[in-house]
Amino acid sequence: MLRALVALIASMTVLTSNGADERTLTRYLDGLSGDLSVSVRELSTGFSYTYNRGLRTATASIVKVNIVMALLLKRRRLSDWEKRAAARAIKVSDNAAASALWSAIGGAAGLAAANKRLGLRETRPGSAWGATTTSAADQVRLLNALVSPKSPLPAEHRAYMLRLMGDVAPEQAWGVSAAGRAELKNGWLPRARDGGRWTVNSIGRVRDGGRTYLIAVISKGNTSMGAGVKAIEHVARAVCSCAGVARHAGRVCR
Repeated sequence: MLRALVALIASMTVLTSNGADERTLTRYLDGLSGDLSVSVRELSTGFSYTYNRGLRTATASIVKVNIVMALLLKRRRLSDWEKRAAARAIKVSDNAAASALWSAIGGAAGLAAANKRLGLRETRPGSAWGATTTSAADQVRLLNALVSPKSPLPAEHRAYMLRLMGDVAPEQAWGVSAAGRAELKNGWLPRARDGGRWTVNSIGRVRDGGRTYLIAVISKGNTSMGAGVKAIEHVARAVCSCAGVARHAGRVCR
């Protein structure tokens, strides 16, 4: 497994509030290299957990969610072409559609302005949309703006965005969906600066067993796209399982 992921699974524990009754998740996955961060929030309790908080990766195509949300902040209603472009950007990860919407929001400056309103702290727009960098925790903040009544987005726009994310093409519906039924967006990109290794990211709202999670997993340095997907799916299942135990036992994961 990724070194970071081994450390996560080896060290992630479920503890009582007074530190007793430690239960350690000890799944080791070997043979891969790279770096990974995960952030999760369980909505009914507010439980949250972030591993490798300092990691920043290129967003790749997960930024398309951010771009459409930025557009929704600017518009009471989308035009017909904007609706078509938003649907293609999210459902099939169409890059030309994302580029058109990037221009519509005013590029990097427009995204930065929107992100202030959305409560993001660690997302830095790039000169091109795919070069935007982010953290797992910031992506959970972005997802929270899709479910919180305190969001600057009205309920109609939040529901619209989640409908798009719930209708992603089947071949692109991997990732955090491994933990349950999901509205999601994924991103994947081989990066020259990492020697051709892959940045692979997945964000979404996941529902399973009566629980609802916001979860973001970002990774870089994967030997292949498939290796990144495997790591993300393993971590998504692990952290949601841990969060579920914490919810029912009145405990916290560390």
